[in-house]
Amino acid sequence: MKNQRTSDPAEKPKNKLNRRQAIGKSLQWTGLSLALPGSVWGAFEQQQADETGVHFEGMPRARENRLDWEMLSEYITPQDQVFNVQHYGMPEFDEDKFTLSISGLVKKSLTLSMDQIRAMPQQHQYMTLECSGNGASKGFMDAIYNSKWTGTHLAPLLKKCGLNPKATEIVFYGKDTKEEVLREGTSRELKIEVPFGRSMTLENAMSLPLLLAYDRNDQPMEFRNGAPLRLIVPGWYGVANVKWLSRIELRDRRYMGRYMARDYVTVRGEKTDQELTYVETSVTRMNLKSIIGRVTRRPSQNGKIPLRAYGAAWSDGTDIDRVEVKLNDGKWQTAGWDESIPRHKYCWRFFWIDLAHVTPGEHQLVSRAIDVNERIQPSVEDDEISLKKTYWEAYQQWPRKIKLEI
Repeated sequence: MKNQRTSDPAEKPKNKLNRRQAIGKSLQWTGLSLALPGSVWGAFEQQQADETGVHFEGMPRARENRLDWEMLSEYITPQDQVFNVQHYGMPEFDEDKFTLSISGLVKKSLTLSMDQIRAMPQQHQYMTLECSGNGASKGFMDAIYNSKWTGTHLAPLLKKCGLNPKATEIVFYGKDTKEEVLREGTSRELKIEVPFGRSMTLENAMSLPLLLAYDRNDQPMEFRNGAPLRLIVPGWYGVANVKWLSRIELRDRRYMGRYMARDYVTVRGEKTDQELTYVETSVTRMNLKSIIGRVTRRPSQNGKIPLRAYGAAWSDGTDIDRVEVKLNDGKWQTAGWDESIPRHKYCWRFFWIDLAHVTPGEHQLVSRAIDVNERIQPSVEDDEISLKKTYWEAYQQWPRKIKLEI
C-alpha cells in the first residue's frame, strides 16, 4: 500500500488527600463539563459541581493536533491532540515493501520486513514525548503528549548482528529526505540529497530501552506519527524519536548531519572564573519541567475566592521528588501528587494544590519541579536559561496569569 503525502523552603500542604478525593464529583467550565485523569486508560471521575475553570490571561488556546492543557482529560493523550513535526516533509513509499536495515560496523548486516519485526518479542513503553522547542515562545506549550508504545527492543537485534569493537556511534535514518545545501554562497557550495538522521553513542543505545515501535495506544501507529516503524527513545526530546525508521548504521566517529550538528543545537553561556564561554550541545535528554495546566475556583467566601491548581511534571526518567507552586510573591508551597494514576518512569505525573483564598483581581501562579537529586526547574532569571541563546530546550518555569471576579 502506497502512502499518501499529507500535509524558599516550601510550605507543606495542609491535607493529605489524593487528587481524586480532593476533586470529588464534577468540574464545569461555562457551558462545558470537564473530566480529569483518574486512571491510566482515561475512565475518569467527574469533578465537584461548584468548581469552575478560570481561563489564563493572554494565552491562546491550543491549535489543532496540539495538547489543550485547560481541557486535559486523559493520562494517555488522544490522537487528535498529538503534535506532529516533519523536518523533511512526509515521505512517499510502498509500505508493503518497507524494510529496516542494520549495517555498518557489525559482523552481520540485517534487513528485516515489518512481518519479521512484528514476530519478535513484544514490549511496551509508556513515555511522555515533548518537542524540544515546547515553551520557547508565548503561547507555545502544547507540543507534548503521553503514549503507550508497542514494539520490540533494539538492543537484542544489535547483539544479534554482532558489534564491531570499533563501533562507538549509532545513526538512525528515516525515509524522509531533502536536498541540503552546504557552504551556501561560496565557491565550495555543495548540494546533496540526504535522509533525516539522528545519532547517539552506542553506550546510550545499549543502556536505554530503545524501542522499534509500530503501535501507539494499542492501535496501529498513524503514518503522520512515523508508521510503519518509529524509533522510541525514552527520556529524550522528540527529535531523537526518528519517524519512518528504515536504516540503522554503526559507526566509529560522530555523525554530523544537520539535525545533530547544525540544527537542534543549544548554545548556552557558561561562567568560569569570571569569564563567559558559549558552548554548543546537541539536543538530547529531556530536562526537568512542570506546568500549571488548569486553575479552578469555587464561590467567593467573605469577598475572597478559593483557588485550586492542577498541572503536570516530567523529566528524562529521573524521579521527581516534588512540585512546588507559588501564588504572586508568596512562599513556595508543596503540591500533592495524583496517586490514583499508575507511575511510569518516563511519563508525566499530575499534581494539584489548594491555594489561599484570594481577592478579586489579577494574579500570577507558577510551578517548579524538583527531582530526587534536588535539581530545581530554573526560572528565566537563572543563568542556565538567561544565558541560553537558542530556541531549543525551553524548560524554564512557566508563569500563568489569571483575572478573578466576584
